[in-house]
Amino acid sequence: MKSSFKIYTTSPLPVDAILKPFQQFASVQASGGILLLFSALVALIWANSAFSESYQLLFHIPVTIGFSELIVSKPLFLWINDGLMAVFFFVVGLEIKRELLTGELNSIKKAALPVAAALGGMIAPALIYTSFNIGTPGTAGWGIPMATDIAFALGILAMIGSRVPLQLKIFLTALAIIDDLGAVLVIALFYTSEISLLSLSIGGGILLLLFLLNRIGVRNPSIYLFFGFFLWLAFLKSGIHATLAGVLLAISIPSATRIQPFEFEKSIEKIMSFFRQVSGKSDSELKNEDQASAIQSIKTVCEHAESPAEHLEHKLHPWVIWFIMPVFALANAGITLNGSLGSLLANEISYGVIVGLVIGKQAGIFTFSWLAVKLNFATLPTGISWIQIYGISALAGIGFTMSLFIAGLAFAEGDLLNSAKAGIILGSVISGITGWLILKKTT
Repeated sequence: MKSSFKIYTTSPLPVDAILKPFQQFASVQASGGILLLFSALVALIWANSAFSESYQLLFHIPVTIGFSELIVSKPLFLWINDGLMAVFFFVVGLEIKRELLTGELNSIKKAALPVAAALGGMIAPALIYTSFNIGTPGTAGWGIPMATDIAFALGILAMIGSRVPLQLKIFLTALAIIDDLGAVLVIALFYTSEISLLSLSIGGGILLLLFLLNRIGVRNPSIYLFFGFFLWLAFLKSGIHATLAGVLLAISIPSATRIQPFEFEKSIEKIMSFFRQVSGKSDSELKNEDQASAIQSIKTVCEHAESPAEHLEHKLHPWVIWFIMPVFALANAGITLNGSLGSLLANEISYGVIVGLVIGKQAGIFTFSWLAVKLNFATLPTGISWIQIYGISALAGIGFTMSLFIAGLAFAEGDLLNSAKAGIILGSVISGITGWLILKKTT
């Protein structure tokens, strides 16, 4: 949404002409999804080209950090999946916390419809996948089709243009955030290895310290990130997936501002009045001491008007969208087609993933939403039709990032994992096209 607030700037610099195309690309809501798609295509082509060996070698390069007894050595692939994705889950945790406190999930009335939709969108795909794979080696992958990739889904919604009702975007966002929360719980409860009680106890102690820091009023984000690194390290050694440390760290970050909006407005007005007094009529580019003091005061007031959680979310969100997720896609979407794509798709795992994402998501989200409204647990947003809800249900079948992540936890490298990845990619493509066609015709 464009702001009506006018920002005054100086004349453009030569470097602005170089940066402008990149800034325009980054400002487009769909750009994150486009970059994610590009990374996945590069991975697929690279993994099946004459340079496929370099693809495998690159992501299996051992990377070691630490000193003395605190050494962690892992292949680059695992640093991406366990390290960078912890930052991804940290931002997801911040988004969930924001929505629960001040967003579309902060009351039962507003949350009822997306909660019902998300439950249906997790239960139906999991049941469909299980029906295909019960009693087979692929049983562990039941969590794969439960996920929704919010970047891809919102990117496709943005491509339809301004005709898409705001309430529909809010519904999809809330649905995807609840979906992410469900995926986090599934990973925590069902995709963990043997647990080290010592490491888990250390992690619990660090988490208690973080909540204590929050309680006594510590607001410096750097302090939380410092202890957050050791929380991640403890979870890495505990057997519980290390990315969950990101979600728990996000919960501990202070989300309250130090000053209220009316106090912020009064403070800014007072400082600006002082700034005008000390500025005089001079047009000099050099600021005197009083002007510099006023500018620093404005900066301090702005920092107090923004919570540490908001600050970190705004700072890290671009890194997640334009770096972490594309790098994850590049490292995980490279399916090696030793035979043919048909052979990868002609098995229970890929069938379960594809049908779960395409049919399960549509049936689960739409049916649970319809029941919630008909049973008066929820209300349909004004200006939204049931056919549009069905379009969103189809669009939510894009599982890409989170589905690939869960597939990596469910299966070791090999044919089972490649079949799951092939099913995720095809199921996500079908869901994206179906949702786009329905919403384009009905908005």
